[in-house]
Amino acid sequence: MSFGFFGIQFGWGLQMANTSAIFEHLGAHADQIPILWLAAPLTGLVVQPIIGNLSDNTWGFLGRRRPYFLVGAILASLALIWLPNSGSLWMAVGLLWLLDTAANISMEPFRAFVGDLLPAKQRTKGFAMQSLFIGLGAVLASAMPWLLSNVLELSANSTTNNSVPQAVKISFYIGAAFFLGTVMWTVFTTEERPPRDMEAFREQQERRLGIGATVREIYTAFKQMPPTMRQLAWVQGFSWLGMYCVFLYFPPAIAHNLFGATDETSALYSQGIEWAGLCIAAYNAVCFFASFLLPKLAAATSRPIAHALCLACGGVGLISLWFVPSPAWVPLPMIGLGVAWSSILSLPYAMLVGSLPAKKGGIYMGIFNMFIVLPEIIVSLGLGWIMAHLLDNNRLLAVILGGVCFIIAIPFTLRVQEASAQPLMQSSLGSSRETEVVAK
Repeated sequence: MSFGFFGIQFGWGLQMANTSAIFEHLGAHADQIPILWLAAPLTGLVVQPIIGNLSDNTWGFLGRRRPYFLVGAILASLALIWLPNSGSLWMAVGLLWLLDTAANISMEPFRAFVGDLLPAKQRTKGFAMQSLFIGLGAVLASAMPWLLSNVLELSANSTTNNSVPQAVKISFYIGAAFFLGTVMWTVFTTEERPPRDMEAFREQQERRLGIGATVREIYTAFKQMPPTMRQLAWVQGFSWLGMYCVFLYFPPAIAHNLFGATDETSALYSQGIEWAGLCIAAYNAVCFFASFLLPKLAAATSRPIAHALCLACGGVGLISLWFVPSPAWVPLPMIGLGVAWSSILSLPYAMLVGSLPAKKGGIYMGIFNMFIVLPEIIVSLGLGWIMAHLLDNNRLLAVILGGVCFIIAIPFTLRVQEASAQPLMQSSLGSSRETEVVAK
């Protein structure tokens, strides 16, 4: 069920570890990077609730959620092939927009997919399994350019201002194959049962599909948003403010601040970006192993307390980057970031699903993911000015600012009150036997 997340996160991992470096290869300055990422979260703000509503009200030969997995995977794979071959900065920005949109089309229904098919007592494990595959995909994706340039001895250097290293290009080609292949595996090896009352489902489609109906559904869902979801919105907001700072600036910060690179076409800069990729792989490896422990930690304490502890680990890890004496020490703070990342990818969703109304899991997951893209839009619009006027374009300070955001999210996390466990997320596609299991 979750195997497609491996390929999706492989694509995300390549995007997060290399896109800012690609922008710098094409001539972007440090204070321009946030605004160049703006199209991606803006699109997510629109796409996620729409795709959520559509996937709630779709039925075809591939089922309910799986058509969206497949369409998104095809588009994302094409974007992964084209992005490292961009001939200009604005072409790269447009392909980032396409990649992010396509990845959202695939990923957003995946969250609801787990809620559809799993009984309540398995949801923490289900979302932890997603974190497991996300960690595996991100580890391999982040390390891939280093592996190709050092193990296979492909060129790691660029010789002109607009040339992306060969190792990075081939990594993106591999990512395209993994993205499409693993999503196809999930599409063709999982089963979604049709609605028991197809006539009632068709009537539901007429009410909820179409532009006007979709807008009304989203507006109604916002008005009726469960209290747990409102509380988690603040948690997600500050958590993703922090992670977005990492996505934007961590690789260039390692190359510029710790390796001392001043020229984006130099071998030293490429070495710094590759080392940053290995450090990203390290925190994703920690994410992978932490995903096994999160259910036990949540059971021993509570989900809010467990998430708060993980965010504290991430905040301390990022802030401690200011004190590392050399690049060799960077993997140590990555342990804390990996713990936080594993929790961010799973526990908020596990806290959320028990409070969602039946048959609307997709649209509410889409709205919930808006609390990820809204902070990204804020960062894209405001962080460039902060970099230019307050941080002196110091990329490492931007990453440390992300750690501060994690710390701010902790008290909001401790205020979350989960809804009592009940079969709220059970899909109308499930059988009566499945509904009985959830109820028990």
